[in-house]
Amino acid sequence: MTPRLETVGMDSFIVRLFDTIDEDHMPWLTAADAALREAFGEALVDLVPSYTTLLIHYDVMRLTHTEAWDLARQALHGLQPTQEAQGERHVIPVWYDESVGPELPRIAQRLGIDTQELIARHCGRDYCVFALGFAPGYGFMGLVEEELATPRLKTPRQKVAAGSVGIADRQTAIYPMRSPGGWNILGRTPVALFDRGREGYSLFRPGDRVRFEAISREAFIEQGGDPTPLEERG
Repeated sequence: MTPRLETVGMDSFIVRLFDTIDEDHMPWLTAADAALREAFGEALVDLVPSYTTLLIHYDVMRLTHTEAWDLARQALHGLQPTQEAQGERHVIPVWYDESVGPELPRIAQRLGIDTQELIARHCGRDYCVFALGFAPGYGFMGLVEEELATPRLKTPRQKVAAGSVGIADRQTAIYPMRSPGGWNILGRTPVALFDRGREGYSLFRPGDRVRFEAISREAFIEQGGDPTPLEERG
């Protein structure tokens, strides 16, 4: 693994560690994130990790372009993932039901299985949080098994309820707030993903792992979930 630096602006550049998306790459990206934050210190304006890269935005009043590149190279020299770079594991309760997950029966029918088996397979593995984006707290996770991979909707919904759990291709995600969206919705969680009172605001961080756990409608409501059917929200 040889990091490549790519300029994207007068005060920012990309560190490219890999060229393909792979869960096994995330410990390296998490370790690089920690090493770069420590190296840049107060000169760091922002650092955004993604599937294969990290975007560094630095203070040009503190560092020249050459100094910033040298800092990055020094920080990444001899980089090795550590146990601390593995991220946190979250178990997220989900009420899987056609009323809040309209695509649940359609995907099950396409696979020739019943909805219970589809739910079991979606809950059957840990998913890596590759990146945060689209909306505050929105974690792009994967990889779902290849058979479950489903293209985005041809026509996105204007409103998707907060907590909606969906699939798009081989990724899965949770909508942290009501917003437009084109993912295939399977269910809904009562868990709040974005909270201004939480350190870092977002429940997830890149490198975390997520396991979904099916719960009943009653448990969903007890935990604060809103059971209003998705299509009734418009």
